[in-house]
Amino acid sequence: MRVVLISANTERINLPTMPLGLGYVAAAARRAGHEVALLDLMVEDDAETVVRAALKRLRPQVIGISVRNIDDQKMEGTRFLLEPVEMLIGVCRGLTEAPIVLGGAGYSIYPERALEYLDADMGIQGEGEAAFVMLLHRLERGADPSEIPGLYLRGRGLQRERTFERNLDSLPTPEDHLRTPPPEMTEDFWLPLQTRRGCPMGCSYCSTATIEGTVMRRRSPALVVQEMARLVARGYRRFYFVDNTFNLPVSHARDLCQEITASGLDIIWRCILYPWKVDEDLVRAMAGAGCREVSLGFESGNEEVLRAMNKRFNPDDVRRIARILGDYGVRRMGFLLLGGPGETRGSVEESLAFADSLALEAMKVTVGIRLYPHTALARTAVADGTISPTDNLFVPRFYLVREIEEWLPETAGRWLADRPNWMT
Repeated sequence: MRVVLISANTERINLPTMPLGLGYVAAAARRAGHEVALLDLMVEDDAETVVRAALKRLRPQVIGISVRNIDDQKMEGTRFLLEPVEMLIGVCRGLTEAPIVLGGAGYSIYPERALEYLDADMGIQGEGEAAFVMLLHRLERGADPSEIPGLYLRGRGLQRERTFERNLDSLPTPEDHLRTPPPEMTEDFWLPLQTRRGCPMGCSYCSTATIEGTVMRRRSPALVVQEMARLVARGYRRFYFVDNTFNLPVSHARDLCQEITASGLDIIWRCILYPWKVDEDLVRAMAGAGCREVSLGFESGNEEVLRAMNKRFNPDDVRRIARILGDYGVRRMGFLLLGGPGETRGSVEESLAFADSLALEAMKVTVGIRLYPHTALARTAVADGTISPTDNLFVPRFYLVREIEEWLPETAGRWLADRPNWMT
């Protein structure tokens, strides 16, 4: 079948991104014998014109649209990000009768509500490599698609519970020509790579388990490095491991670092560290393999607030890990998430002072926590009356302890004003 896959994301909320997940889906569909074109609207100046031209030229039989973000997750002046996607679907409807299939991280959090809002035909929640290929096969034969795991049909809901691919090594990696590079290789650009999926940590506010599941699955370090070598040969040398917890399990992180070092690739990379179970041996291995920057999401400097978030670490762990990273020349970007259950003026001031004492190269401070369905924080919000039990949270809602809801933004603003390397 002729397939056009569109990454609708044009936001650069933290970093400019490339459609890695959609690249995996494209590679799987290609391997199954389908003719696939991938459009990355992030790098297009006039997205509508590009989409119109592609649809007229390629005459797709199926259109897939990846929805990465529902909103910008900022409590003050929240931007809802689905209007451009709605416009994009309108353009597609005007040019073709091909069925429109939604997917992506943002879609997967709200599969039924987003399908209804965007007026698409169907959507696939979570991993799409197997399910989308199954869908193409059914559509090609004119067969009923209702038995496909994770498939939602507009007006009919979920057809069958989704499944997760246990052997990530069996999936085809995105083909080089499907990785659309940005027009210029700026210092902000890091090529995304994924070495594991799923997160069992259960942080109270996090949507990762809804998107990727709770069982951690890993790719072979040798295959990851082989992929990196192919990309280095095409001129890339800055990589971003987008795994939510690069250091868990520790053995996998060490094996990957050893494989990168042994390859002799001339690269640098960044990753996301969970500030727990990180010792000097691991940091030494990371730095030796080319790690130059980490995101350190410690979220709070108060032990009670960390326990309410279901974190496994404490402030002493964070301080020790930040020091070791600094000793090895790894740039550190910290994250604070303020206003959740148990937060007080005292705990906020403690967290701000703690973050300041770490002398990190960059700090991101978020006031108010975006509520997502199926999380412990959403259940807390229902229990204490912050939201109603019927609120599906599709329209952005945030948790901020009432007693400090006016004081906290002003206080955080004063701290940021005096610290140029801090941001919201």
